[in-house]
Amino acid sequence: MSSFDGLFSLVESALGQPAAHWLREHVEVPRGLLAFSWHEQAVHRAWLAEALNLCLLHKLVDAVPDGRRYVEEQALQGRKVVFDHGAIRTVDWPANGELPRGRQAFSRLLEPLGFTDVRTYPLTRLNMTGWGYRQMDLPEDIAQFFVSELHPGRFSQTFQQAVTRVVGSSLDPLQAEHTRILKRLSLTRHCRLDEAQALLPALYRAFGRQHGTVLEADYHCLLSESAEMAWIATEGNSFNHLTDRVQDLEACVAQQRDLQRPMKDSIEVSASGRVMQTAYRACTVTRGLIDADGHYREHQVPGSFVEFIERKVDPENGRIDLNFDSSNAQGIFKMTDSKA
Repeated sequence: MSSFDGLFSLVESALGQPAAHWLREHVEVPRGLLAFSWHEQAVHRAWLAEALNLCLLHKLVDAVPDGRRYVEEQALQGRKVVFDHGAIRTVDWPANGELPRGRQAFSRLLEPLGFTDVRTYPLTRLNMTGWGYRQMDLPEDIAQFFVSELHPGRFSQTFQQAVTRVVGSSLDPLQAEHTRILKRLSLTRHCRLDEAQALLPALYRAFGRQHGTVLEADYHCLLSESAEMAWIATEGNSFNHLTDRVQDLEACVAQQRDLQRPMKDSIEVSASGRVMQTAYRACTVTRGLIDADGHYREHQVPGSFVEFIERKVDPENGRIDLNFDSSNAQGIFKMTDSKA
């Protein structure tokens, strides 16, 4: 079995054969992975990082029909998408159930896979902070994570009480076995293949909603002060968006508008001028909330979306600019604001 066969076999163990086959046909996989070990006794962390990213990309396109259509249309044009980064939202709050506070719930699993938070991004308008986590073995090729924290302490006391009721029931998807494997990865950068197969589904589950059904009153309380926290209430730590790295963003946007896709009105340009981003508007999903009488009622709320990014070369080092931009991020985050 080749290393790439092994990668997709690992993905198949978590998602099943149809999903693994779809990913192989539609998503670019870095050739640089071949520089790292893959055998039953030593699977390098870079392979596990790529397997997780592939699984999470598939989870998002399952949740965002426009995203799946976009990826499949790219394949019809002879192009596989280049997964640039995914984004998740966390809550910087002590009453977080079984989960560690804020981004710590994800740094504990991303860092053993070789990701390092390389820069902090103040998201002041949103009362949030973001961090860019970059995979240090193949930084240009393995998708980054943009991990943000919402700071409830900057909101009203009523808002904070609602946050506690929402996230206080969170369960931890990682068990002692998974923590042990992560520790081994941290120490040696490798784990056995059977350990990778045991760990990957737990990592995949971590990117979801870990708390219970939300009260309708709490949802509207959160929405009145923070569309981002209201989104977390229904979607949890799911991928807020995934991003395709394209060569010519303006051409991509023109094509998507010709196809009458639900595009953002403008392109966000970083302060450096080297990073340009835009996105589809968030899809609409059905989520249940509990009303004042204790009845479960379904509501239409914003879900996730697909983003598009063009990264130009930084002339100082001759490599593509892998950074994010606080202003860009806050503009992109508006895609999940139901009031926008």
